[in-house]
Amino acid sequence: MANITAQMIKELRESTGAGMLDCKKALVETDGNMDAAVTWLRERGIAKAIKKGSAVAAEGLCSYAIKGNKAVLFELNSQTDFVAQNAKFTDLLNTVGEILVNSNATNDEEALKVESNGKTLETVILEASGVIGEKLSLRRVTVLTKNDDEIFGAYKHMGGHIVVVAVLKGSNEEVAKDVAMQIAALNPKYVSRNDIPASVVESERQVILAAALNENKESDKPKPENIVAERIVPGRLEKSLKETCLLSQGFVKNPDQTVEAYLQGAKMSVTTFVRLLVGEGIEKVESDFAAEVAAQSAQFK
Repeated sequence: MANITAQMIKELRESTGAGMLDCKKALVETDGNMDAAVTWLRERGIAKAIKKGSAVAAEGLCSYAIKGNKAVLFELNSQTDFVAQNAKFTDLLNTVGEILVNSNATNDEEALKVESNGKTLETVILEASGVIGEKLSLRRVTVLTKNDDEIFGAYKHMGGHIVVVAVLKGSNEEVAKDVAMQIAALNPKYVSRNDIPASVVESERQVILAAALNENKESDKPKPENIVAERIVPGRLEKSLKETCLLSQGFVKNPDQTVEAYLQGAKMSVTTFVRLLVGEGIEKVESDFAAEVAAQSAQFK
């Protein structure tokens, strides 16, 4: 039996919105497996669809740099939001983008080793940390490339809180930007239904089935389980899968039209995309300001 710590309960609670007692029970039932605990909660209707990492955060900004048929997306983290708004930080963000788009780096590790004016990018960032006065770190470096008959659709929300770059076949820049804005707003995980792995579909079906069966048991007039599985679950599964696919989402500028229909009207199509949300997957250290003040005051008594 795994040791269920308060930190594990806190993390699960933040990522699901479920109560502490439910989170503890979920962790006990799943022997401390965080992903399994999320599923356990969803199956019982205690937590709704979870976007992994959506409840954790770190400060900083995401950005992108485009040169010819190449686009680089990356995230530069700081310790506070205040520093992320600093001109020195945003200047560094632009410098990092320029260095990366002119390099052959394809990931975080390679990026830090890239040299510019006799210094590695890692050194450039470390020196900037000393000037700015906070620890800065580079993460999630991703490269997208396109063909000559394709176009990049790019969008930056709130200065880099969310950034998106999509690759589309066609030449209409306005349509490409609309698609990037759609991805930023509704956060699809796949381009189309065909891109979803069978294992993901089956996993989602099992979660929805378990939730529906539990809901049915608590109903005043429960239905036969085969009716739930054959008539209720397929519709809920299809709805869930549509929401996670870009093409089947309602277009944000005209919800009565799907993104697929919008693109067909413009005679364009989406090849791929990358969306970065600042702080995604990083647990932010929370501080109790009142407790810190009290602790400091006690030192002078």
